[in-house]
Amino acid sequence: MNIYVSNLNYRTESDRLQSLFAEYGEVSSAKIITDRETGRSRGFGFVEMTDDNAGQKAIDELNNTELDGKTITVNIARPKTEKSNGGYNRNSGGGYNKNRY
Repeated sequence: MNIYVSNLNYRTESDRLQSLFAEYGEVSSAKIITDRETGRSRGFGFVEMTDDNAGQKAIDELNNTELDGKTITVNIARPKTEKSNGGYNRNSGGGYNKNRY
């Protein structure tokens, strides 16, 4: 089960996240997402647990609890959506519109 954890303290590290969730079952990975340019935490991360029941229990018991001075939000991670046009809105203007003039 892939779990999304948000509102993390910027000083929280992946090891801390892994040990917190390991209290509920086997953790196959824990990763804090960082900014590509600065390397600073973006305040959220993902935890992968091998057992769905243990993952659900962790979500139920850890959601809205305090970790490193901040109240965290814990949910099932949603699949990443594909952007069909590379993230750009092709109808966002920026060109000459003959109907405007």
